[in-house]
This record gives sequence, C-alpha cells and structure tokens, in this order.
Amino acid sequence: MLASLHRLLWVGPASSADLQLARRAAGDLGELHERATLEDALGDVPSCFGDRSPAIVLMASPRPDSWSLESAVRLSRRWPLAPLVSVAAGLVDGRRRSGPPLPGVEEVPWHDLAGRLAWWLRDRDAGRPGSLGLPATARREERALAAAVPCLAGGRKPTVSAAAKREVDLDGLVDLLTMIGCHPVRRSRGRPPLDEAADILVWDLGRLTDDDLAWLRMVAANRPGLQVVLLESFPRPDTTLAAERAGAAAVLGRPAAAETVAGTIARLAIPGGDGLSPGGAAS
Repeated sequence: MLASLHRLLWVGPASSADLQLARRAAGDLGELHERATLEDALGDVPSCFGDRSPAIVLMASPRPDSWSLESAVRLSRRWPLAPLVSVAAGLVDGRRRSGPPLPGVEEVPWHDLAGRLAWWLRDRDAGRPGSLGLPATARREERALAAAVPCLAGGRKPTVSAAAKREVDLDGLVDLLTMIGCHPVRRSRGRPPLDEAADILVWDLGRLTDDDLAWLRMVAANRPGLQVVLLESFPRPDTTLAAERAGAAAVLGRPAAAETVAGTIARLAIPGGDGLSPGGAAS
C-alpha cells in the first residue's frame, strides 16, 4: 500500500472544507505528517522524519497570498529533494489557470490532489522523475508534451466507459482516455446507461444538477461495483460530498489533466486487485 511507503508533509491550516477533503485524500495515499505553520515545519519535522526527506511537501493554500517566495525557498533549502506542491482551495482555484503562483512550486486544485498525488507516488516507486521532476523553468507546452504519453499502456487495465452531455465534450473525453491508454469500451452522449458494464465510468457533467445526482444513485444501485468518476467545471465541497453520497468514487475539475485522470483510474483499480504501476504492469 502507498500509505506504508511514502511520508508526506502537510504545512499550513486545513480549516476550510475543501482543504479538509484534500488532506483526507493525502492521508489515504501516504503517511501524512501535519504542521500548522512554516516555523513549526522547519523546527519540528526532524522528530518525525529523522534524517529522511518527505516524499512531497504539500503547502496548504486557503487564499492566493498564503505563501511567499521566501517561504518556498526556505522549504526548498530544508528539503532540496522534496517537490513542493501548493494545494489550492476554492478561493485560489480560479486564479490557478493563469499559471503557477510561485516559481518551482506546482499548484494543484484541492479536488485534483488525490489523482495527481497517486500518479506522482507511482512515478516515484518506479524510479522515474515524472512531471514533478521537470525543471522549474519548464513551460506549459513542455509539461503538456510530457503528459501526452499512454500512462496506462500495457499490462492489465480496468475497462473504462465515457459519457458526456455534449458531443464536443464526449469527443474530447474519449481522446483523453485514449491518450492515457484507456480505450473506452462504450461512449454515451447524455446520461450513461443504467446497464453500464465497464469497471470505471468517466462522466463529464459540466455542471452537476439534482437530476444528475438522482441518475447517479440509480446507476450506482444498478451496478454496485461500478466506479464512477465525475468531471465538473468547478467542484465545491458540498457538491463533492453530495456526489460521493450518491455513489461517485471521485470528482475532478474540468478541464482535467491527463495525469489526474490516469492517477485516479489507477487508484480506483487497487480495491479490485488490479492496482497499476506507472509502466502499466500489474502490481
């Protein structure tokens, strides 16, 4: 299990509901150590890590100005081999599309942390730098090209279906799944069918409505073993929790990054006994 292999450091508060959900996801994927402030992290962490470096330092960002360049530099000097990741709450999420807030710090919206973190840790297990190993000066185009590989190519994979409300969104979703090595066994425009036979359903909703939640409940009741991944334009904690209660396994933001979807699919494959390694081999 990932939780027994990777030590993660969470720095900062998790006072908002969105950051609490992100912290929960990190705790499910690694041995999570929490420190409320930068000074606590720099002064007290040796007692829990010894002479080891955290696999990843997660910087909680409840607002856009949560971290300064000086703070990031101090964390980087303390653990030069640990990637720095800013976990953006909803107040930061809208701003993130304009680019990373700090040089050398990867910013991830709270709702995508589980998928991205799962994939980063699998890259680490395989001894590969992955996207976190790209130079801090890498441009968005270079990061996109690095992600445009069949992440889940080869080996055993769960079967995946795609659904979306609009044809243009469905085409894009099918292309994304194909790019990461999951060729959809079924594509559905509108709501997915109740007799969905795939292991995992990726459903692009755009905006989650009460009617969608009602349909999700029926799909989950009809197929108890189906893992449903929802793509929503701007996930919020209340809608995410409502979707989970209705039967969703994960809620991701859209547009979704390739490694976010790949990491989510790989993470959801673990309970069924077909956990996937980054190279595609069954683990």
